[in-house]
Amino acid sequence: MATAIRNQMTNVLVAAFIYLTFGWINKNFAITQIETTWWSFSILLILFDFLFYWFHRYGHSINILWAAHMPHHTSEEFNLFVGVRASITQRLFSFSFMWPLAIIGFSARDIYTASAVQLILAFWHHTKIIGKMPGFEIIFNSPSYHRVHHAINDKYLDKNFGEIFIIWDKMFGTCAEEDEPVIYGALTPIKSWNPNKIYIHYFWILMQDALKTKSWWDKFRLWFMPLGWRPKDVQHIDRGIINENTIEKFKSPMFRNLKPYIIIHLLFGLWTMFLVITPSIGFSNLERLTLAAFVWAMITSWGGLLEAKNWARIFEPIQIGALCTYLIYLFNNHQKFLFTQNFIMAFALISIAWVLFLLKQPMITSVQES
Repeated sequence: MATAIRNQMTNVLVAAFIYLTFGWINKNFAITQIETTWWSFSILLILFDFLFYWFHRYGHSINILWAAHMPHHTSEEFNLFVGVRASITQRLFSFSFMWPLAIIGFSARDIYTASAVQLILAFWHHTKIIGKMPGFEIIFNSPSYHRVHHAINDKYLDKNFGEIFIIWDKMFGTCAEEDEPVIYGALTPIKSWNPNKIYIHYFWILMQDALKTKSWWDKFRLWFMPLGWRPKDVQHIDRGIINENTIEKFKSPMFRNLKPYIIIHLLFGLWTMFLVITPSIGFSNLERLTLAAFVWAMITSWGGLLEAKNWARIFEPIQIGALCTYLIYLFNNHQKFLFTQNFIMAFALISIAWVLFLLKQPMITSVQES
């Protein structure tokens, strides 16, 4: 959820970029202008999903695209929360495949809306509760097909790239049925709950190779080569790659009785996220950007708390105090939601006292203990 909160705030900038660039393409190069109707939007959604299939397939085939997409695959569990476990770069990268839609004549608004609809329709695929769906799976993607897509089982790798429709995979030879237990995760595991590490993990792996190779040509082309390609002079450096037989689920020490605190602050984080992304609130762009930075600090702190990092003992009370102080300033400055200021102040004081109490408790070292 922390990755989702940061991703959603970043998508405000992505939306602005797409509206500007796709609007310009549509205005200057469109073959025609397509009016928005239920049938034209249905066609747009099908075309969007078709182009996304190719983006998704290349996202598993090219180093830099996998770096953008990998955060979604890093979970070693599989549930609905994986559906919102998101990268802060993938959405922008995915639109690099969508410009033909603007040339055909679809507006930037409709293209971006199709992206949102596709995300909603793909959300429910992330579950182990729903089994196979005969009949439905002839054309449409399903949880069973998508479980295969998230697997590191050797027989399942690079399969089932469709989001709404599985028919693309059947047409282009990338479809696989779920017929053995699925093992989830990534072949280069992150071993961290820190959302910032999740965002940059594979970018950092590529950067390490780019810095260490002596060839300037390899430093550049590394990013655009097939997934797994490495310069010859760094191939001896171990990346810690695992497989379905060697994977060990990540566990970390945790502060005892932390879960209720994290859940309540997650809800608070979602509320502050909506303050950032909702234009009608009336905050200036600078105020929204500053608030987004405070929220980013908050979700970073969650990762530190979940791993019982020493720096989190100091950082958490400071960041929650600073965030709440800034919220009170914003509401007072805009003369809005004045009734919430007392609530925010009380929330800050209780949170600081609560977390200071928690951090004095003995740590737990296993999931069973929690």
